[in-house]
Amino acid sequence: MRQRTAAVAVLLLCPALLAGCGSSGNGSSSSSQATTAAKPQVIVETAATGFDAARVYREALPGVVTIRSVFATSAAEGSGFVLNTDGDIVTNAHVVTDESSGKRVPAKEVFVEFPDRNIVAADIVGFDPFADVALLKVDPSGLTLHPLQLGTDKDVVVGEPVAAIGAPFGEVSSLSVGVVSAANRSVKSLTQFQIEGAIQTDASINPGNSGGPLLDGDAEVLGINQQIETSSGANDGVGFAVPISAIKRSIAQLAEGGSAEYAYIGVSSQALYPQLAKRLGLDTSFGGLLAEVVPGGPADKAGLEGGDQKLEFQAGEYRTGGDVILQVEGHDVVQPDDLARFVATKIPGEKVTLSVLHDGKVERVAVTLGKRPDSISAG
Repeated sequence: MRQRTAAVAVLLLCPALLAGCGSSGNGSSSSSQATTAAKPQVIVETAATGFDAARVYREALPGVVTIRSVFATSAAEGSGFVLNTDGDIVTNAHVVTDESSGKRVPAKEVFVEFPDRNIVAADIVGFDPFADVALLKVDPSGLTLHPLQLGTDKDVVVGEPVAAIGAPFGEVSSLSVGVVSAANRSVKSLTQFQIEGAIQTDASINPGNSGGPLLDGDAEVLGINQQIETSSGANDGVGFAVPISAIKRSIAQLAEGGSAEYAYIGVSSQALYPQLAKRLGLDTSFGGLLAEVVPGGPADKAGLEGGDQKLEFQAGEYRTGGDVILQVEGHDVVQPDDLARFVATKIPGEKVTLSVLHDGKVERVAVTLGKRPDSISAG
């Protein structure tokens, strides 16, 4: 089960720490008593070009903050980081908003704690539920702000070492390290749409890490830690971060108008693979098989058709009989999220040209993208 690492509920924080850490003397004595022999000396050498977690922590920590949000009947805690010396702070939207009433609303009060022990009030400039990003603003007067450098997720490599800094279970300024486990994942947002291009990592991410930075070896931000996949409620080694490319786009819009808009094509699709294409008698080995076209949406207006038949094949279920999108602006649609990822880079009102397999023939179809709604039945 995937769940956002979420802000830690402040009112429940102390009992959770006592239960999870074993604060009594007896809780840690068995480990030390078991090690009676002389401890071997361990020397760790890091090459000049290697990953130095201590250096990453030292350089980034001054710019990592703890976020405390106060809602009508509860309080919560998460992480964030300093964007610039003007007082802009980035975190997850779910750290500073709440939807328990059925509608997502901002916190009544937000406070930002800096590593130098300063705690100040913050205003919510805006939040983006599609990317789970929020932009906060503090008065920089009297503060020494340390902005983090924003990196790029374009060249993220699986196996690349990364570091996460935040406040898991309220333990501020905590470091965990790991590697990039996968790139270009699709994960849940605060809407029915997915966040595309998410970074998967085995660096330990837990409740309270939300909004904190995932850093590369140069202490640059690759993403913000957003959710974990877990069966226990805590970290099972599968965490996800919103990619920095999505964050940059989101905060640019939030800074300008307090909200973010995304393009929308109005389809749900399934990725073709060679054996499925052969089973369907299609003259292609790749593409996005349109399972559903939203009535009245941009794709529907352009004449695209969804599937009207169902097929069980190789332990999968498919809706067939619809069009197949082969390319978007000349880019092949191969992976399951290629179409959604490409559309996410566009703006509402922009026109894109699709290469579509329709009734056995390849056609070029122009689609004028719409504005993504808050929630729909198809992505």
